[in-house]
Amino acid sequence: MNKDTHMPSLLEARDLKKVYTSGPQSVTVWQDVDLSIAAGESIAIVGASGSGKTTLLNVLGGLDRQDEGQVLIAGQDMAQMSEGERTALRNREIGFVYQFHHLLPEFTALENVMMPLLLVGKSTREAEPQALASLEQMGMAARAQHKPAELSGGERQRTAIARAIVNRPRLVLLDEPTGNLDQKTAAQVENVMMELAQSNDTAFVLVTHDVSLAKRMDRCMQLSELSLQPLP
Repeated sequence: MNKDTHMPSLLEARDLKKVYTSGPQSVTVWQDVDLSIAAGESIAIVGASGSGKTTLLNVLGGLDRQDEGQVLIAGQDMAQMSEGERTALRNREIGFVYQFHHLLPEFTALENVMMPLLLVGKSTREAEPQALASLEQMGMAARAQHKPAELSGGERQRTAIARAIVNRPRLVLLDEPTGNLDQKTAAQVENVMMELAQSNDTAFVLVTHDVSLAKRMDRCMQLSELSLQPLP
């Protein structure tokens, strides 16, 4: 995406360590993880299954807690916030795209995409056109009134991406965003990412097995042997 990476950090992770404990057993998932992301920058994280990529993504987004280190969003230390403050920050500043869409089955695609807007206090009248525009950006406007069970796997994932970007967050975290998409739709997702990076200075961190997609990001990092290292 060729964004200037000398801008101030939007997200900064310092000396992160994550440990899973089960009874007397403790397993270090990763340690000494440092990562700095500027506004408008895109970073891909690759690594073997079980290396802790999704766990790292969840820690960066404040959905999980690290055991050591700091995560700062726009200079704010997430560990120093109350749960309510973290939730408000996530709703306002961060969009999430999961490997599985996590759409609410009882609501239409349009209603699902409206949710982040309603959570930050927008009225239905304000939220609906904005959500419809986000669906249109993902080629899903014609399916706006369909519930998730009536959508294909690729359509559900596109709806989930529309939901993640609807409030124009400063940071979007994506876990295998193109895993259920065909090549044409995956390219469409990448184009939307590039548009948001350029027009809104949105930063993207994505976990992916798609090497070709990873190489098109500004930077590519590999999670292996408990640490995060840049790939040339």
